[in-house]
Amino acid sequence: MKLTKYTHSCVRLENEGKTLVLDPGGFSEVEKALDGADYIFITHVHPDHFDSERVIAFSKENPEVPLYAPQAVIDEVSKELPEAKVQLAEAKETIELEGFTLKTYGSQHALIHPLVPTIDNVGVLVNDNVFHPGDSFTVPHGIQAKTLLAPIHAPWNKMSEVIDFVISVRAPQVYPIHDSLLADNGRNLIETQVTNLTVDYGVTYTHLDPEESVEL
Repeated sequence: MKLTKYTHSCVRLENEGKTLVLDPGGFSEVEKALDGADYIFITHVHPDHFDSERVIAFSKENPEVPLYAPQAVIDEVSKELPEAKVQLAEAKETIELEGFTLKTYGSQHALIHPLVPTIDNVGVLVNDNVFHPGDSFTVPHGIQAKTLLAPIHAPWNKMSEVIDFVISVRAPQVYPIHDSLLADNGRNLIETQVTNLTVDYGVTYTHLDPEESVEL
């Protein structure tokens, strides 16, 4: 399976001739990520994970491509494009697609502040390998992910929580997501600490630049 990271939390996965795109948001290269996509999965409705204008434009041009997401995303897409091929994604489900098996975990976005309402967020494990948590520190239960996409910086987290999350998931390979708000100095600091403080737990942390790909 080929993984390509785009800016922030957008990731493109290719397997057996099929393409799945996760969280094509407003900070990302949405058109590039969605080019030729067969499936879209969106963890939650926040615009840095769901660029409604560009995703809906893609759906208009590609009505056969299904979109899996929590209800808030589906409502927004269906309002603008009633005929869109959308399917509700909730926690503790298995979605079988050609080339991909999706298992879903968690149900809430991490707390930003008590004054900010909590919304639905669904993490997804792809092919028992790649776990994308969206905006949460949900640990997938009943299975150990091989690859973790770790949100390394956000208004809702701090570095110690990122390190604890990476250790808790225990995926042998970790790549960063949710990182577009970081300047280079801050990114280097966080990545160095995550690398050094998780290696004793069998974790390899590897930086990926936008549009860089790896084979899993």
